[in-house]
Amino acid sequence: MSLAARVAIALTCLAPTLQAAKKPITLDVVAKPPHSDSGGSPLWAPDGKRFAFYKDKTVVLYDVPSKSAKQLLNLEPLEAAAVKVPTPEHFDWRNRRVQTDSFEWSSDGREILLEAEGDLFLWHVDSSKWDQLTSTPVAEADPKLSPDGSHVAFRRESDLYTLDIATKKETRLTEDGSATLLNGELDWVYPEELDLGTAYWWSPDSSKIAYLQFDISREFDYPQIDLKGRRAQLELERYPQAGTPNADVRAGVVSRDGRATRWMDLGETRGRLLARVYWTPDSSALAICRMNRVQNELDLLLASASTGEAKVLIHETDRYWINIADNLRFLKNGEFLWSSERDGFRHLYLYSAEGKQVARVTEGNWEVERVVGVDEAKRRVFYISTEPSPLQRQLWVVDLDGTGKARLTRERGTHSISMSPTTDYYLDTWSNLENPARRVVHSGDGGEWAVYHEVDRKPVDDYEFASTEIVTVKLSDGTPLYGRMIKPIGFQAGKQYPAIVMVYGGPGAQSVRDAWYGMGWEQALAQRGFVIWELDNRGSSGRGHAFESVLYRRFGKTELEDQKTGIQYLIGQGFVDPARIGIYGWSYGGYMTLYSLLNAPELFRAGIAGAPVADWHNYDTIYTERYLGIPLDNEEGYKASSDVTYADKLKAQLLIVHNIEDDNVLFQNSLQMSDAFEKAGKLFSMVVYTQKSHGVGGPARKHLLELTTEFFEKNLK
Repeated sequence: MSLAARVAIALTCLAPTLQAAKKPITLDVVAKPPHSDSGGSPLWAPDGKRFAFYKDKTVVLYDVPSKSAKQLLNLEPLEAAAVKVPTPEHFDWRNRRVQTDSFEWSSDGREILLEAEGDLFLWHVDSSKWDQLTSTPVAEADPKLSPDGSHVAFRRESDLYTLDIATKKETRLTEDGSATLLNGELDWVYPEELDLGTAYWWSPDSSKIAYLQFDISREFDYPQIDLKGRRAQLELERYPQAGTPNADVRAGVVSRDGRATRWMDLGETRGRLLARVYWTPDSSALAICRMNRVQNELDLLLASASTGEAKVLIHETDRYWINIADNLRFLKNGEFLWSSERDGFRHLYLYSAEGKQVARVTEGNWEVERVVGVDEAKRRVFYISTEPSPLQRQLWVVDLDGTGKARLTRERGTHSISMSPTTDYYLDTWSNLENPARRVVHSGDGGEWAVYHEVDRKPVDDYEFASTEIVTVKLSDGTPLYGRMIKPIGFQAGKQYPAIVMVYGGPGAQSVRDAWYGMGWEQALAQRGFVIWELDNRGSSGRGHAFESVLYRRFGKTELEDQKTGIQYLIGQGFVDPARIGIYGWSYGGYMTLYSLLNAPELFRAGIAGAPVADWHNYDTIYTERYLGIPLDNEEGYKASSDVTYADKLKAQLLIVHNIEDDNVLFQNSLQMSDAFEKAGKLFSMVVYTQKSHGVGGPARKHLLELTTEFFEKNLK
């Protein structure tokens, strides 16, 4: 026998040993996964040939033409020079979705504006020198350079300011900001439910600033309480619960040099939402998306910046609700791109400056997820869509007249695109079920230019991953639902295993995707012999408006019916013990966990409800009323959708987990649920965490992982 043959035989014999040598994914690994440097989030320079990103305490510059990176600056000297901001007396309940971009390129690409420890700095790229623009014990928030690079705007507390960079002259633009009157500052619910990250915008000609003013004095003051100290501390959070007043919001324009604000005449704004604000390219007007309170009407308004007079460009209605998007793009010739779900799927349309439809740009039974770039010279638009599959996200380009459509990304899976402002290049972050993220710079025609960050296969090579597969489950009418299944490590045919159903189930989210899921808790559970199952029921996103609108005015019922269909499919595979099925979910998933345990008690032995919305009267106005309507108009729907209504039906083992100062799903939900269980004589367990957030992080996350894992080990094995 040849030496090569002997080596081959030896390697074959060693293969099981080599495989077994892989490390298991434990709770310690999940709580603190191995570090992987993926290259940060890119901020493109205006020339479209460079982008910068944060890396630890530095900013790194990547040059696309030369395919090289270098450290641009170190933040530590800037942080040392900043005047320290005192710890606030009261906790700031600022929403986590508020824009926190702390560096920005100047329009000529020669400077970068940075925020460090509350002060503002201007970094000169060519000389590697910096100027400190502010030096105050009050943080300058949400800074923005004017397009001409001469001024910087920022918010200090609840008022707007500008600073002339050459003279360092500071101008206060608004004078009436207070704890309840916010100028250029968002309340809690707008960023949470409308994905609005900022509340002011420079005009393209740098002469003016448009801003939203929020009067939150009528918003409900929810009494958050910090109980960790020697004395309890009241920490009020402005949180408008369903049926209570929203903020009164108006839009205004002010000169960068101060003077009086010109308020836009948008009619009665009380009871309406100003969901988006854009400048027209010539700086003469604002385009404002105005919605009614329950969000089934949308007006695109054009308001004169000089007079405030407004007119309607586009008016849309929907029998259910309208999902707001960020796909409006103005062209230099006055035309604009608009997206709408008017035919059941979000698609792009080209309009004239007068609001007349010029062309339908995209069409089909799939969704445009977002516009990533517009090439005006070649009159084409780049967008991410769910074509060819709702499980995937691919990059496409199409001419503005709807012709010449081409797919630019090729690999199966999920592509996230960051496109340069010139559309000459884009950074593609791609993954699928089998492959961790790979980041590649492409030219605008789709050709690969440079590998920015190769797939980090070390976790896959070092750790034992249970394979994940996506399956199709059909409803009785033939509608396909997509499920994700993980079989346990060491799976043996003919053996039955306990299963855990991971559920979210609510609108505006999609859980099952052809993407890399990483070292999550589910992998640690698969190591311990659990089958993991996750299904996107009707109501989830990515499948079109008709697919999600079945939840209108009634939560829980349709979602549970679809989840039951998925569980029956799972049981039908033969390897899941139907007597040992658990369910877990957080937020809407926590709500669904409770609803499922109470309305399908025959299916589940145990469940964990994390931060559950037990009663929708307790959740915020914009989200809840979009789907369920105003409580006075749909009391039966609210009652039928509430977990509290069914408290006497609990049979399974239940663990509720919640932060006592959750700013999103208020702890009031879990307290009302526990009160209902106690009155019904039902036993359950509850663990309370002390963080001021919706999720549990930091060192407490390890505790949560151990707690939830032990609960399923005890109750499903």
